[in-house]
Amino acid sequence: MSHKYEGGCDHIKTHADAEPIDNHTCHCSVCKGVTGQPTTHVVFFKHSDLEVDGGSMNRQPFNANNPDGPLELCTCADCGTPIMLDDKESRIRVIVPNLMGYAAEMPATYHAFYDPATGEPKPSDGRPVYEALRPEFVWPAPN
Repeated sequence: MSHKYEGGCDHIKTHADAEPIDNHTCHCSVCKGVTGQPTTHVVFFKHSDLEVDGGSMNRQPFNANNPDGPLELCTCADCGTPIMLDDKESRIRVIVPNLMGYAAEMPATYHAFYDPATGEPKPSDGRPVYEALRPEFVWPAPN
């Protein structure tokens, strides 16, 4: 069966038919450190909207400076491919489309966690730029 959004690796598949609840270009130091990218396209789904099939995953804290934080980076136990970020509070699941096997169009709608103190130029692509998540974002209730 085909799904609206599909990703993963040869061992583990993730998919969603619901729309993401947030979709941004992240400028935070944690994403930069984990991905090695200067910015990271990040897509949030409600926890129950992103399903996982097959294989086993290794889990590690997403933020090494906050190992007890809510997000865990899940990687395939067989090949090491990053699969998703899983929220221990069951509110969201997060994908990075270019690293987690997604080909569907999901363009970022804004820039998050931009900090002018880093010296990086402010994004000028016409999308809103915020120092955190977009102001109207509301964390979903846990599933």
